[in-house]
Amino acid sequence: MNPDQIELKKTGILFFDILNGYYHQASEANRARKKPMVEGAVRLMKAGRQAGIPIFFAKGNHRADGATSVPLLTDTRIDLKPWSDGGPGKEKSVAVHGGTGSDVIPELDPRPDDYYILKYRWSAFHQTYLDLALRAAQIDTLIVSGGSTDVGLAATIFSARDLDYNLIIARDACATIHDQRAHDTLMDLMFPRMGRVRTVDQVVKMIDQARGK
Repeated sequence: MNPDQIELKKTGILFFDILNGYYHQASEANRARKKPMVEGAVRLMKAGRQAGIPIFFAKGNHRADGATSVPLLTDTRIDLKPWSDGGPGKEKSVAVHGGTGSDVIPELDPRPDDYYILKYRWSAFHQTYLDLALRAAQIDTLIVSGGSTDVGLAATIFSARDLDYNLIIARDACATIHDQRAHDTLMDLMFPRMGRVRTVDQVVKMIDQARGK
């Protein structure tokens, strides 16, 4: 198949952790960093719904008491800052079960018949029903959008590649609040070996062409 073509019946859109806690409830600076990602994701959502593409929302669903998290031995925290006490600790999640922080942002128009993938680790595939749902729907291609590019999104893309999914990564509908160099390195030097890195404009064009527009 032409790399700029898709089959609508075999395609799904995965929005990764585009949640209130990471956007509407985040700091002003972080919202500004992610605003272009959200605008791109909304465009993908609208194009996908018009084409009848199933929508999958991967969303953190941690316990408030931290019982689903384990502090690992790492050099830094997730924001690349050293541990203040010289050792790792549990980082409080904003995506907590039952809280509004774990809700999909309203801009993406979440609907009851969309798929909601509750996750407890970085990868949206780790011990979730995402792979089962995709295979049951005979979907072999995922359009991916979300953040953070260098954390959960990267883990999900690596997992999807090893599960033999075709990937289309919407570069400007993904974002990081940590270090832009990580986002750029993944998009330029790593993700092209795992899938197709495209702009939102290019992905929307692929969807429209598949619809015969």
